[in-house]
Amino acid sequence: MPRALHRQASSRRAKLLSLGCAALLATGTLTALAAGADAADGNLLANPGFESGLGPWTCTGSAGSVVTSPVHGGTHALQGAASAGDTAQCTQTVAVQPNTSYTLSAWVQGHYVYLGATGAGVTDPARWTPGGSTWTQLSGGFTTGANTTSVTVYLHGWYGQGSYLADDVVLSGPGGTPTPPSTPPATTPPVTAPPTTTPPTSTPPTTAPPTTTPPKVAVPVAPYVDMGAWPTPSLTADAAGSGIRSFTLAFVTSVGCKASWFNAYDPRAAWAKDQIDAVRAAGGDVKVSFGGASGTELAAACGTVDSLFAEYDAVVSAYGLTYVDFDIEGAAVSDTAANDRRSAALARLQKAHPGLKVSLTLPVLPEGLTAEGVAIVRSAITAGVDLDLVNVMAMDYGRAGTNYGDAAVQAAQSTHDQLKALYPGKSDAQLWAAVGLTPMIGENDDHNVFDQAAAQQVVTFAQQHHLGELAFWELSRDANACTGGALYKCTNVAQQPFDFSKIFAKYTG
Repeated sequence: MPRALHRQASSRRAKLLSLGCAALLATGTLTALAAGADAADGNLLANPGFESGLGPWTCTGSAGSVVTSPVHGGTHALQGAASAGDTAQCTQTVAVQPNTSYTLSAWVQGHYVYLGATGAGVTDPARWTPGGSTWTQLSGGFTTGANTTSVTVYLHGWYGQGSYLADDVVLSGPGGTPTPPSTPPATTPPVTAPPTTTPPTSTPPTTAPPTTTPPKVAVPVAPYVDMGAWPTPSLTADAAGSGIRSFTLAFVTSVGCKASWFNAYDPRAAWAKDQIDAVRAAGGDVKVSFGGASGTELAAACGTVDSLFAEYDAVVSAYGLTYVDFDIEGAAVSDTAANDRRSAALARLQKAHPGLKVSLTLPVLPEGLTAEGVAIVRSAITAGVDLDLVNVMAMDYGRAGTNYGDAAVQAAQSTHDQLKALYPGKSDAQLWAAVGLTPMIGENDDHNVFDQAAAQQVVTFAQQHHLGELAFWELSRDANACTGGALYKCTNVAQQPFDFSKIFAKYTG
């Protein structure tokens, strides 16, 4: 989606980082926990000072080791060797009691060090520090859920920030029935917040991937939600305010050849799955979108089809996805090798997950897809991908005075005609069902405006031709409904909250 909009969002998040750190320090969130707190309950963690090596702590790969200097207490400490592709996460799972309060703390040293705990029904008390060369104590508390019998405590650094140290980790509270060593953790600890984003006060709880695929539902309207916005958007609140049931979640990008939510959260830990579950429970569903204007899509980062397939497969499996979207724009549009890798990986992905619906989101002009966009669609067809949609970004044409309602309708018609040449065996109705249309609501980056009248025009056109999907960029801008502000959070047109959403929600497919 629009580069300028994402650049502004990145700048905003960077500014919030420094403000958030100051606020956390001022309120004592990152201050030391009084020594001996909850001492009567003892420390549930084994080897909390790493005096006997790593066990029973488990670290990713070979990223964890024990050092004798510097240490906070005793004679040893944990050292995690965070790298460009690994946060050096170390974990320990312990037995706890349901509906019980616990306190967690650790002394850490280094740049961007994180402490937290996960478990069924537990809101992660994630804490972090920008760090430095002195020991800092992180602390937080949490209450277990009604069925919680174990939690996993984790420590990690951040990509490319170098090694971190941790010592004297304490989990205070009553113990539970010991968990057998062979029993895996109930959840995988998340990789929490990135250095480029203000850390949330809590991370959505993670749960294990479902054992069955969620029921397939029609998704006629699925606006994009920038999951990298701060604070993290609430899909349930957006659904209640907008009347829209389904969403396209943006964006999964890459850190090396590794899937990552906007370079911040690990999809393998099913970050934000509690929100997705709530959307599904209300009768909707989500698409997870890979790529976007600001990040590097996995196809460009992974050099082989096998490695690329593995990353796509991990995300689909973590969330039990029925829909995936690939937002291909900027330099990625002309990266033929990456586009062909993606096509081959997606064909394999659909074989591994029968019924998986794939959409390609591509730049468009009123005259239709660019030649490079057509080549991307053709690559997918040649590789055997069963495309559900070709979704076009009807926005930012850079043509002064353009009526953006008319331009969106023309772009949809032009794309339909191009698909007719690519799919000569499909009927007219099938071709329209393969077209998705995504304008940018309100003021676009080129200062032309897609207003409420344009939205109604697009909905009327879509209903006449039964387009496969309507979406728009981006839901949070519609919810904020301000004027005269930055485009990453405002439409800059006179409106009430969710004006555009309520128009688009009328479309039934």
